[in-house]
Order: sequence, then structure tokens, then C-alpha cells
Amino acid sequence: MGEYKENDGGLVTDEYNNYHIKFRKNKKNGIFKKIIYFIIFVLVAMISGAATANYVVENKYSQGADKTKETPAKSINNSNDATTRIINANPINKVAETVGPAVVAISNRAEGFFGDVKQGTGSGIIFNEEGYIVTNNHVIEGATKLTVKLSSGKELEAKVVGKDPKSDLAVIKVNSKNLPVAKFGDSSKMKVGDLAVAIGNPLGEEFAGSVTAGIISALNRKIVSGEAVYKVLQTDAAINPGNSGGALCNENGEVIGINSLKLGAQVNAEGMGFAIAINEAKGIIDQLMKNGKVIRPIMGIYGGTVNPQATGGIEGVYVTKLVPNSGAEKSGIQAGDILTEFDNKKIKSFSDLSAILFEHKVGDVVSCKVWRNGETEKYKIRLSEAE
Repeated sequence: MGEYKENDGGLVTDEYNNYHIKFRKNKKNGIFKKIIYFIIFVLVAMISGAATANYVVENKYSQGADKTKETPAKSINNSNDATTRIINANPINKVAETVGPAVVAISNRAEGFFGDVKQGTGSGIIFNEEGYIVTNNHVIEGATKLTVKLSSGKELEAKVVGKDPKSDLAVIKVNSKNLPVAKFGDSSKMKVGDLAVAIGNPLGEEFAGSVTAGIISALNRKIVSGEAVYKVLQTDAAINPGNSGGALCNENGEVIGINSLKLGAQVNAEGMGFAIAINEAKGIIDQLMKNGKVIRPIMGIYGGTVNPQATGGIEGVYVTKLVPNSGAEKSGIQAGDILTEFDNKKIKSFSDLSAILFEHKVGDVVSCKVWRNGETEKYKIRLSEAE
């Protein structure tokens, strides 16, 4: 046995002291190990939890609510995915590729002191592969020479086939065949909010083939310009100088209107462009192709819209004079009469009368009512050809 040593108020042997020291060291080491084990446990739990959460999320997409059994990444690449459908459904590219080649740039030139002088530029639409092009009348007005630039860059001289200032439409022709042709659609099927794509040459040939897009803002707008009443489509697609005569298209790549900056100038407001409805233009184009002009009926009066306050509330068109030997004169209508009804439709202005006349043809017999000396008289008028 070793010697006794005093420790902690008592007597212990060396062996006891050595054991006690070792015990303290082992106790400290055990605490440290427990701390380390705890940290490792927490880290493992965190990693395991993240993996479990990821597994649950993936299963939710691949086997859960959507029931497609595809991961989100696969779903995005699926052709049936809604996002992919929206991207692929953009029709503007198709419209531009389909109609763009049939839209041309038109240069209006006139003889000047120093030779040919460019008066302006506009756009046109090839509608017949034999080289027939429709455009606005004001684009070619006053020209002694017309030049057409195709989408390919080739330039050709053009001649006027027919023009109609009242509708602001004209048909010209280039000596070329097998040209790309635009298809005319049905403007009566358009609805407010439908896609509208304008193709033309804004600000000249430098920007040929420009495409702008918007919507159909309104249908069956009537704009009066001079003696003419235009039935037009309203759009917020940008229509700038040079766009006149270009195409307004639907999402199927069909022409549903012929753009006209001239009509837009009547309103002078941003975001309000107008195009002559193609259903209105078709008949005019046919007549220009056949006759070189549009044969319109007239009833044979000169007059203007009356002021109801001056007539005791009577609305209509005041007849100032009659065209000699016209249907109106032969029917018995007199200067001073107020035309209140035409073709069983009430008339409030001269533009109302013009719009109804536009729906008829030469030779039609139309009933009308006039207010004369406080009484209403009825007449039938045979419409004659406008000179």
C-alpha cells in the first residue's frame, strides 16, 4: 500500500487519487463526445429533412394534383403545356410571313422642272397574280409615273387600271406574273378585341414591310370625307404615313381592311387608325377592274342637313335644287322640300342619305317622304347614274 495523502478533507491512497483523476478526465471527454454527437445528429437530420421535403415536392408534381406523372421540368417542355401553347400560338409571325410578300411600296412621281419629282409614297396589296394591286386613291393621285417596289426589292413601273376618289380606292397593275397574292377575308366576321395586324411601308420605302399589331377597336364606323361616307374598321395598330393602301389582317393572314391614313386624319387622335372594310372594298375593286370606275346611283338633288330648331323639330335634308332630268325631278320633288325618309329609313343628315344610296344600284326605284308646307308627301324615285 502507498502512503496516505490528504485530499478533500480526508485520507486517500495514491491508487485512489489516480483513479479519481482518470474518472474526471473521462467524464469531460464524455461530455465533449456527446456535444459532437448532438451536432452530427442535427446536421444529419437537416440533410435528411431537406431530402424528404424535396421528395415530397417532386412527388406532388409527378404523381399528385396534376396527375400527369411528369416532373415540372418535363411538363414545361410538353407541347400540351399551357405556357408552350401561348408561345406557339402567336400568329403575328405567320401573318407577316403569309401577307408580307404581297405588300408593295408605291412611289408617286410627277413631271417637274428638273424631271421626275417624287410626290409621295404609299403601300399596296397584290390581290391577283397577274400583277393587279389595290391601294388608296390618294396614294396615286396626280402621278404621271408610278413605281412599285416588290418585297423582293425588284422595282417595276405600274399603270392605273381604275380609281375612285369617293371611296379612296384605286387599282394599278405591273407587268409581271406569278406574284405572291394576299387573300381577302370576311370583315363582317371580325369582333371587337380580335387581333389586327397592319403591314405596310411607314415613312417610306426605307421601312418597307413594317408590321404593327393591335386589336379591332370598333366595327362599322362611318367616316364622312367630302361627299363620301366610309364604312371602316377602327384599330389601335399603328398606321403612319406610307401605310396608306397597306393591309390590315386577321390572325389567319387574311386581309380584312385596307389601311387609310387619310381617314385617320379626319379624327386626328393617337391610337385610332382606320381601314376600309374589305367587304366594302370588294365590290369597288370589281368595278374598277371591269369599268375603270365605280358606277354609283344618284337621286338627283343638291342640298344639306337642316337645323331642327329652324324647322320646328323636322329633321332631314333640305333640297336646294334638282339635277335636270334626274329621277328626283321626274318624281315631283321640288326645291325647298325637306327629305325626311328614304327607302323606309329616317334621315337626319346628308351623310345618312349618302350611306343609303351607296347600298343601291342604278335603276333601283326607291320610295321617299318629304315635308312640304307642313305636310308629308310620298314619292318614288328611279335612281340614275352619277356622272
